[in-house]
Amino acid sequence: MTATASAAQDTATRIYHHETEHAHPEGSSTLLGFWIYLMSDCLIFAVLFATYGVLGGNYAAGPAPKDLFELPLVALNTSMLLLSSITYGFAVIAMQNRNRRSTQTWLLITALFGLAFISIELFEFSELIHEGATPQRSAFLSSFFTLVGTHGLHVSFGIVWIFTLVTQIAKHGLVEANRRRLMCLSMFWHFLDVVWIGVFTFVYLMGMLR
Repeated sequence: MTATASAAQDTATRIYHHETEHAHPEGSSTLLGFWIYLMSDCLIFAVLFATYGVLGGNYAAGPAPKDLFELPLVALNTSMLLLSSITYGFAVIAMQNRNRRSTQTWLLITALFGLAFISIELFEFSELIHEGATPQRSAFLSSFFTLVGTHGLHVSFGIVWIFTLVTQIAKHGLVEANRRRLMCLSMFWHFLDVVWIGVFTFVYLMGMLR
């Protein structure tokens, strides 16, 4: 009876470990942690959008959005970020096909679009500051620079992440860890795309209608 009980206990233990492995596959904690991070980022941008919604109409007798924004330039900037999301999608497809060189190429193209986006945004900021529309000029400009600048910092971080991944892929190939990192960055990059669409609509387009 003792041997039988011991065998039954061993069987139950193996079944438990087998089920546990399937219930918690490798990398699931990484993806869950990254989803939690994205939710925290959602809260940050929600607060920034709400702040802009409250302060965006306080010009302090200074320039208003109609006096400052150049929609053609902003539209060009928006197209850079939208194109970068498309090219990142091609990088994911190449990754799924186990094509290392193509994955790296599409990631680098994505980074170039991201750099173009940041360059145009910095140009816009420099022009505003040159015209005297600095963050301390009014509550509208303070909330504008904070919201748009925070998004720009996120894009800059994403570009650094892309170059880091390209280096890791060159060194280790499309191993499971790098594939998981690529998927995490994919969620992050597309999240920034969605946030920018909100910025473009809520800040620029609606600002021109005020």
